[in-house]
Amino acid sequence: MKILAIESSCDETAAAVVENGRNVLASEVYSQIETHKVFGGVVPEVAAREHLKVIDGIVKETLKSSDNSLDDIDGIAVTQGPGLIGALLVGITYAKGLAMGSAKPLIPVNHVHAHVHGALLGLDEGEEPQYPALALVVSGGHTNLYLMNAPTNFQLVGHSIDDACGESFDKVAKLLQLGYPGGPIVEKMARSGRPGAYPMPRMVEEKARLQFSYSGLKTHIYNILRKAPDGLDEQQQADLCYAFQEEALGQLVRKIDAASSRYPVKSILIAGGVAANLRFKERLTESCSIPVQFPHLRFCSDNAAMIAALGFHQYSCDQENGSQFFDYDWDAFSRYDFS
Repeated sequence: MKILAIESSCDETAAAVVENGRNVLASEVYSQIETHKVFGGVVPEVAAREHLKVIDGIVKETLKSSDNSLDDIDGIAVTQGPGLIGALLVGITYAKGLAMGSAKPLIPVNHVHAHVHGALLGLDEGEEPQYPALALVVSGGHTNLYLMNAPTNFQLVGHSIDDACGESFDKVAKLLQLGYPGGPIVEKMARSGRPGAYPMPRMVEEKARLQFSYSGLKTHIYNILRKAPDGLDEQQQADLCYAFQEEALGQLVRKIDAASSRYPVKSILIAGGVAANLRFKERLTESCSIPVQFPHLRFCSDNAAMIAALGFHQYSCDQENGSQFFDYDWDAFSRYDFS
């Protein structure tokens, strides 16, 4: 089964064709980083207009790269949310028109859940995760921890009560005037940092709580800089990046350890932009005694292949009631529902 997917939740316009939920036949991503860099973050209105400019060309290029036409596609998946509402509407409106015009089923997909399937793309036979599994989605917009009993079963067991982990990297980089996006810059600076130079507070220390918190850590960095009116030299910046990164990632590791002790899981899946951080991989691999699966680098950030992968599983699970995917009377949602 071949799924064409469209992703436009934030600042990447993406399309992909994926076969049977794993085999990526084509994946195209147009990034708006250079457009938003001047603002130090994503501007929603600008993002939506950029999606409008390129979405048709991205989809056509993806079909061409996959050596398929729309007639070869079994279903169309699209990000329904969460995300920037204007950006989402560009992708959803385009996908609805494409599905209605071609009489293809249209599969609305949760962007955060789909990130988990990004960790499973390109796996060799025999590398499928064992369920139940813990899945951590850790990115610039989300820090969510799930218990999964099946590919489409997501039970939220923990989430950030304020900033997302990746968001805190961006904000710390901005405080240090290092540029945007902050994650790769802070990680690079931290490699030359000295341990112990800047003590960091430990956020949400109680093991019984699986929530995450990054606002206080960011404020701690701000207060350090406020007390240094002349600024920090390059080595001090590196030391501060090292200290911040160790605690930011340490919190993730602590919560995964606590959750894996509480729930009888057989594997751990890591997804989202922060999954590309090499220090995170190192710390988590050292800490965990059960298999940990990280995504390939190109599937860490937002992409449409992960949307297609989850869309495949949703459609496969509900094929007997497949008519529901010909119902286009649904809309985008911008926020994750923590209720």
